[in-house]
Amino acid sequence: MIVAGVGCRRGASAHQVRAAIAAALDRAGLADHALDLVATAASKGGEPGISAAARLLGVPLVLVPQRDLEAQAPRTASRSERVVALMGVPSVAEAAALAVGGPASRLVATKISVGPATCALATTVAP
Repeated sequence: MIVAGVGCRRGASAHQVRAAIAAALDRAGLADHALDLVATAASKGGEPGISAAARLLGVPLVLVPQRDLEAQAPRTASRSERVVALMGVPSVAEAAALAVGGPASRLVATKISVGPATCALATTVAP
């Protein structure tokens, strides 16, 4: 399973979010059809650009509760002081991808920023 964790600034468009996802997939050497889910912070659930990007890709959007993001903070590879101040985690994209991927997941693409959107990819691995 491949999970795209997404973060964005308020008002990011579906095109901008989709561009971040495409950049992460490209970095990992994966095609669009490899993607199974898009995940983001529950507090970003009202961002129409994120939900529209998931619809365009034909995959479900999973909203991750804050406590689950925080539980993944030690596993993230990137750190943004701005994101820590706003969201309480080093990287929303990485934390969301890892949270939905589960305890055996690992990052296959660390956070990449494209304009106002970020994306990281995680995959589940057998224990």
